[in-house]
Amino acid sequence: MSTPYPFTAVVGQTDLRLALLLNAVSPAVGGVLVRGEKGTAKSTAVRALSALLPQVDVVPGCRFSCAPGAPDPVCPDGPHEPGPGAVRPARMVELPVGASEDRLVGALDIERALAEGVKAFEPGLLADAHRGILYVDEVNLLHDHLIDLLLDAAAMGASYVEREGVSVRHAARFLLVGTMNPEEGELRPQLLDRFGLTVEVAASREPAQRVEVVRRRLAYEDDPAGFATRWAGDEHEVRARVVAARALLPKVSLGDTALLQIAATCAGFEVDGMRADIVMARTATALAAWAGRTEVRKEDVRQAALLALPHRRRRNPFDAPGLDEDLLDRILDEFPDEEPEPDPEPGPEGPDGNGPDDGGPDDGGPGGTPPQESGPDAPASETEAPQTPQTPQGSEQRPSAQENGDGGPEQAAVRAAEPFRTKMLSVPGLGEGASGRRSRARTAHGRTTGAQRPRGHLTKLHLAATIQAAAPHQKARGRSGRGLVVRKDDLRQATREGREGNLVLFVVDASGSMAARQRMSAVKGAVLSLLLDAYQRRDKVGLITFRGAGAQLALPPTSSVDAAAARLEQLPTGGRTPLAAGLLTAHETLRIERLRDPSRRPLLVVVTDGRATSAGALGGDPRELSRRSARMLAAEGVASVVVDCESGPVRLGLAGVLAADLGGPAVSLDGLRADSLAGLVKNVRTAVTSQSSHTHRRAA
Repeated sequence: MSTPYPFTAVVGQTDLRLALLLNAVSPAVGGVLVRGEKGTAKSTAVRALSALLPQVDVVPGCRFSCAPGAPDPVCPDGPHEPGPGAVRPARMVELPVGASEDRLVGALDIERALAEGVKAFEPGLLADAHRGILYVDEVNLLHDHLIDLLLDAAAMGASYVEREGVSVRHAARFLLVGTMNPEEGELRPQLLDRFGLTVEVAASREPAQRVEVVRRRLAYEDDPAGFATRWAGDEHEVRARVVAARALLPKVSLGDTALLQIAATCAGFEVDGMRADIVMARTATALAAWAGRTEVRKEDVRQAALLALPHRRRRNPFDAPGLDEDLLDRILDEFPDEEPEPDPEPGPEGPDGNGPDDGGPDDGGPGGTPPQESGPDAPASETEAPQTPQTPQGSEQRPSAQENGDGGPEQAAVRAAEPFRTKMLSVPGLGEGASGRRSRARTAHGRTTGAQRPRGHLTKLHLAATIQAAAPHQKARGRSGRGLVVRKDDLRQATREGREGNLVLFVVDASGSMAARQRMSAVKGAVLSLLLDAYQRRDKVGLITFRGAGAQLALPPTSSVDAAAARLEQLPTGGRTPLAAGLLTAHETLRIERLRDPSRRPLLVVVTDGRATSAGALGGDPRELSRRSARMLAAEGVASVVVDCESGPVRLGLAGVLAADLGGPAVSLDGLRADSLAGLVKNVRTAVTSQSSHTHRRAA
């Protein structure tokens, strides 16, 4: 086994270390979600934490890590007889992004259950993580149903497996840690709320600090064991402090003043529900224990708010996480602490003696270099930190008008109108793409629609079909007992239908015909509304804009819809309308994405008034080029919707002509609203079916 990087050698990242250690002191805090750019020591710090947890006593041979002094009365391996226990280190279990439900919660041995009549249960990762750490890297890419399962287990302290008439329950109390890069997509607000604490991490931009990161990392890679030995003393001190804080935790008093501070803070920041109040109370108590105190003070409540509230204040994925610290201080000042009495039981000093918010030595350890605000695996480049995209409801940009290269003035970017709720647009047919919430698809989860022979490993047994397949052969197989004689060829896989996520590719007209400020604001508001819908339905999104002499892939397909919103906010307008260039760019983008992810079906959303006034570098008649480009997309079966932005008393109906060429419906900006969009999905299906039939007739 390789030597892990020492927790106390992680440079800087004070909030990250503190949040992890508070959960080590009190797992009831509810876990940590670590958000940040790549190369910021997220994974390194989490993997190093397990070495600081106290060892656990377990019943020998118990697969569910029962404690000898208080075994789980309903443990599947029980009942356990009294006796001496075994000691082992706390485990750190990793949940892969591609894990199945059976791998997470455990699986029943169906063959033994049918053939022998016994309930044979194989524990999953939740059982392995009991009394340890469950770590989910890239948690934002994990399927929603798996996140729901592990968060429910973390909240209840137990895992329940109900399937095929067999019920199994076992204890599952663990420290849940998830890491994610927001650029790769966000978690839904409902799931964000289930994590107790959240921490934003970023690499330092100071050269001297980055040098120390590289120096320590290279020293570790050259001699992992020797490097760990140099930090062993600091590791021992932090481990002892965790043990002492755990012992002190039951003695910590959470007074009425602290409770009022917590309630006022959550109310002042308009946090939904009561989970935030409970998490803040548990976090403040853990902070007091970590500091070696038996009473919760205002500084504990303040620090708890900074860790527990930022991710609970986000109303949509485009809101930047964070907390107004001035408002926080004003709220807390309304409830001053009483004069604290001297603590009769001072807690242990931290390894550096610098107070409760340090997770390791601040003197740089053996190297004597101060810790930096980065991590051991941070990159060494000095690129600028990516700015957190702001909501399009932010301040309006007003750059000066300039020539756009096509003879027309470029207009200043305008602010998007208020977003609204849209009804679902879906791709017709039955897909097999990634799990999501948009179009119908064959999925591992959903309603059972039939059975088939398994292709590879059996994951979802269709019990009735399996019994039907095995029943005719019982006499030939010499059945004599109660059990059904089942062979591998009898097993049948359940086929299920659920929902998939799609690639929603926006093609937005940014030409001069769209430059009227009120109209472009409405267009941006409509696209923003569709982006919000794509976020909720777990889609990938891409953004193409066309104006002037050509088209531009403003955002390659990504799961980060907030990146698309940021590009949309900065979108200028002006110039002529190269509609064909926009459609051809969409065709090439979809071709490349089809090679990368062939199972993810696209939905093309063209936002335009239908005018085509420029052929760009292609040459020829602009309108004919755009019609040929649209028909090419339709011939390849790309599901499309045209959002008609034409306004005014005189309408040319060009967007409707474009929609007919694409084989999809046209809908007005007002028609996108949820109360106006009834039947649009049906129109998409009807139009595509009609277009397909027309294409076949022409081919014949």
